[in-house]
This record gives sequence, structure tokens and C-alpha cells, in this order.
Amino acid sequence: MEIEVVESKKQKPRSKLLWIWGGAPLALLILIIYLISNLGTGIKDEPVAPIEALNVQKIVLTHEGFTLHVLNTGPEKVTIAQVLVNDAFWNADFLPSDTVGRLEQTEIFIPYGWVEGDPYEIKLITTNGLIFAGEVPVAALTPVPDVTRVAQFALIGFYVGVVPVGLGLLWFPFLRRFSQRGMQAVLALTVGLLFFLVIDTFEEGFELGAEAAGIFQGNGLVWFGALLSFLFLVAIDQANERKGAVSGKQVAYKIAGGIGLHNLGEGLAIGAAFAAGEAALGTFLIIGFTLHNITEGVGIAAPLLQERPTWRTFVGLAFLGGGPAIIGTWTGGFIFNEAFAALFFGIGAGAILQVIYVISKMVVREAGKSNRAVVSWSNLGSLFVGILIMYVTALFVNV
Repeated sequence: MEIEVVESKKQKPRSKLLWIWGGAPLALLILIIYLISNLGTGIKDEPVAPIEALNVQKIVLTHEGFTLHVLNTGPEKVTIAQVLVNDAFWNADFLPSDTVGRLEQTEIFIPYGWVEGDPYEIKLITTNGLIFAGEVPVAALTPVPDVTRVAQFALIGFYVGVVPVGLGLLWFPFLRRFSQRGMQAVLALTVGLLFFLVIDTFEEGFELGAEAAGIFQGNGLVWFGALLSFLFLVAIDQANERKGAVSGKQVAYKIAGGIGLHNLGEGLAIGAAFAAGEAALGTFLIIGFTLHNITEGVGIAAPLLQERPTWRTFVGLAFLGGGPAIIGTWTGGFIFNEAFAALFFGIGAGAILQVIYVISKMVVREAGKSNRAVVSWSNLGSLFVGILIMYVTALFVNV
């Protein structure tokens, strides 16, 4: 007896229906947004006051006067009618136009004989009478990225980042003499250092996020950057664990990378201070950050205490942990942007959090091997000492 198997033909048209059902909501959403944008919502009431928002992103001082970079962050186009410098009406040229569309940018050239060291306030008055202002706390010629200036800023970043981190790494031979209990205490000290750094990084990010144009949601960028960088590094860490045990060298490089992102922010602050003409503040920050960062080398060296790293490893760690300060001084001095800076601080905070997570696992694992308490008095005391060290050295920076 023969049994014929008849195959069902062409049951795949259903897949086309699935694509149609999947795309239909998106198509309808686009149609609704288009109709609302062009026909309105049906509510005829006009707003009591015009909705305008101009953000003065940067003020460049040249020998000829001021150049303002202005971004329209409001929902409507804005026309700038008048310009005032220290409450005096002044002529100005606009490129490309004095009318700025939504999310468009214009440059305003103001011929003005400014005096070095004096403060200035520049106000922009729109045709609707709204006033938007930008300030120059201390007038000074804006740095131009020529070879000399780039080299000077690189040297500043080297002093602030690479040198102190390298000096901190020189404590490695001394730290290696510690017992197993002492090594755990050094790891706990590192966690304390990083705890302070992550809080400081978040604070700096939120401060810059508040200064950024509202449309960019600066504080949100800090949180998003921190979350994504933390999860990304955790994923990499777990992938490495599947291949084999994570070495102390790998952890040291992770610490150096997280600290490097933090030092990038310190470079931003120094570069921005010099760009704004506040040379005294810039010098003060250099001294303060140098004292502050020397303790970071101890934290980077801690995971290496049970290994025999070469001098090349220490050089690489010093440049990874301190080198980003050079990039920060360049960025802060020449192309500083609050929104991007807030995002970088968020990424740095997330990276430091992930390093805290990794070192904490190391402390727990080593305590289990030696049958000691994880939160012992020595570990707890070292944690507090790490936070205290960073707090005291930070006093040389806060102004």
C-alpha cells in the first residue's frame, strides 16, 4: 500500500502579511505626525508669549572684536533685531543671516575694541523683544590651534595626567612587600579612590549638562553614557571570563582606562580656563589636579601586586590613565562643547563603576581563598582612607 505525501504549496504569503501588519503602525504614525505638523491640532489659541530660545554656544575674541556662535534651540525661527555690548547698542554682521531657523546656527561678528581683562556682557534682542545674553568674564584673545599652542596644551596635559599617574605607579615595589591581608587592603583602598572619582565625575557631568542647551538634555546624556559604558564593559568582562580567568594586568588596564576618561574631564576644565583668559585659575587647576592624580597611580598598580609586569606595562598604564588629559586640554581650549563634555563624563563614570565592580569581585574572591571576612576592619579602614585621600587632595582643586 502506497501512501502519497502531498506537500502544501505556497504557505509563505502569510509572511508578506506579517510584514504589512508590522509596517502599518509605523506608516500610520508618520501620517499622523505629518498631519499634525501641517494642519495643527485644531486648537486655535495662540500662546501668550512667543516661544523663542537662543543658545550662545561660544564667544570668540579676536583683534577685530567678538564672534558669537548662536544656536536656535526653540520650536520657531528667530530673527535677531539688535545687539548690545555692555548695554550699548552696537553694529553686527550675521552669517548666514539674522534669521535663524530651528536647530540652525548663525555667527555674529561684532566689531569692538575690547580691553584685555575686562568683563563683557553681550545681549541679543529678537524682533519679539526677548533678550538672550552671553558673558565674557575676563576678556582675552581666544587661543588659535597653531603648532605652538597645541604643544603648550599637550605639555599641560602631560603634567596633569601622565606625570602624576606615573609617579603613583612608582609605589609598586613598596606595595609588593605587603602580605596577603595588606594586598586586600590596597584593593579596598583602590575602591575608595574610585568611589570618590565616580561621584566627582557624575557631579562634573551634571554641572556641564545643566549648562548645555536644553534641547540636548545634558543630564540625560550623563545617565545614558554611564549606563551604556557600564553595560558595554561588563559584557566585555564576561566574554573574557568565559575564555579564562581575568588577569591582574587586564584589571589594571581597565582601571587606567576609567581613570583616563576622568582625567579627560580634568583636561577639559584646564583648557576651558585658559581659553576664557583665566590663566591664574588654569595654573591653580594644574597644581591641584597634579596633587590629586598622584594617588590614582596607586589604584592602577594594586591589581598587579601578585604579578611581574614589565616597565613597558607601567609606561602603557601611565599614558592610558593620564594621556586623555592631553586630549582634554586640546578640546577644552579649542572646541569645547557642554553637551559632548557631559556625555564624556557620563561614559567615564560608567567605566569607573564597572572597575569598582571588578575590583570588588577580586576582593571577595581573595577573601574566600584565605577564609577572611570581606568587610574586615582593615578593608573597611582602607576604603575610608581612599575616600579621605581623594577628598583632601580635591581641596586643592575646588575653587
